[in-house]
Amino acid sequence: MSAFLAALVAQLWPYLLAGAAGLVALWRAYAMGKAKNQAKQDAADAAARIEGQKIDDAVAGRALGDNRGRLGEWSKS
Repeated sequence: MSAFLAALVAQLWPYLLAGAAGLVALWRAYAMGKAKNQAKQDAADAAARIEGQKIDDAVAGRALGDNRGRLGEWSKS
């Protein structure tokens, strides 16, 4: 039985190697796509954080009555 398996593996090793290489390539492509998507999401989050900080800085620099007036104009539009 073991001689049969050894002969079978001896004949099929190129196909097994190609299959393993294909699986490794798919796994690497998946990992690279996941990393690229995460980088894109991180950049969008950073841009949103910067914009939010700009808004907070602008609101903090105005008087309370001025902020209420601007908010009233914004909510009507």
